[in-house]
Amino acid sequence: MKKRIFIAGLLATTMLASPALAAEWDGPTSGPAAAEGKSIVVVAADLKNGGILGVTNGVEEAAAKIGWDVRVLDGAGSVQGRTGAIGQALALQPDGIVINGFDAVEQQAALEGVVEANIPMVAWHSGPKIGCDAPGGIFANVSTDAMTVSEVAAEWAIDDGGKDIGVVIFTDSTYQIAIDKADRLKETVEAAGGKVLEYVDTPIADTSTRMGPLTTTLLQKYGDSWTHALAINDLYFDFMGPSLAAAGLSPDQGPQAGSAGDGSEAAFQRIRSGGYQTITVAEPLNLQGWQLVDELNRAIQGEPCSGYITSPALVTAEGLAKLGDSNAFDPHIPYREAYAAIWGK
Repeated sequence: MKKRIFIAGLLATTMLASPALAAEWDGPTSGPAAAEGKSIVVVAADLKNGGILGVTNGVEEAAAKIGWDVRVLDGAGSVQGRTGAIGQALALQPDGIVINGFDAVEQQAALEGVVEANIPMVAWHSGPKIGCDAPGGIFANVSTDAMTVSEVAAEWAIDDGGKDIGVVIFTDSTYQIAIDKADRLKETVEAAGGKVLEYVDTPIADTSTRMGPLTTTLLQKYGDSWTHALAINDLYFDFMGPSLAAAGLSPDQGPQAGSAGDGSEAAFQRIRSGGYQTITVAEPLNLQGWQLVDELNRAIQGEPCSGYITSPALVTAEGLAKLGDSNAFDPHIPYREAYAAIWGK
């Protein structure tokens, strides 16, 4: 049975049976030693996205430990940019590639070139199948359980506002995982008796220009019946606040915002300061960066993937108050030491 426990003041969803076990490493403890002298490329969907940036930083930190060279290429938030970045990665002839934050289906043709070149690939959030042997020739797709993340965010909204809540859900149909997460948000809210006012499909890459006008339109349409905003990513709330402020709504008066991922630094700052976001369901981004390097080390050496799935955390202002100045969910478990031990470093 799933239980929720506190990790460093943050409410986490995990299979652990006791809070006392929260600080223990629940990931892999064996695997191949470090392959020496490797070079890898991170193809990032959009480094303006805090989740993607956090994972990239984790990859760079882990690569420094294992002794690999890293090159980061930014897809800059467009399909064409990501296609071009994959082409650049291929031209560099690396020993491995990390697909960071975009759907493998979107880039199917480009990724076929990587497979044909026999370059191992691992990914973060490349599609709905988590873990080993993900579609598109991906050795391992690293993520928390996206459906659990959505359920935690939706349950927070119900707990916060009761059954009379009116929810607007923001998603991006460019990504199948975003559709699946939004569908689960909707199902969970409605199963508890809440009302979904609108299901808004708007591209993550265009949030800087679209969220302001969208917020104004939704306020005019729904008024006080709009009590909660749920999104599949923190980035949507980077640009909602100014429109709420312009409408004369303070953070505690307007719709309460909660994100089903990823736990960006900007989101933590908003939650900490009362800046038009109440919660996020955060992933351990830095840990996942280390996992990507470990999975790639396994792939390069022809070893099985670990199958490890990390646990998310419900981040609130109360939890952040216990963490001092930290603006990231970096669980107090010895993952760096565990991976270094596996690699012989």
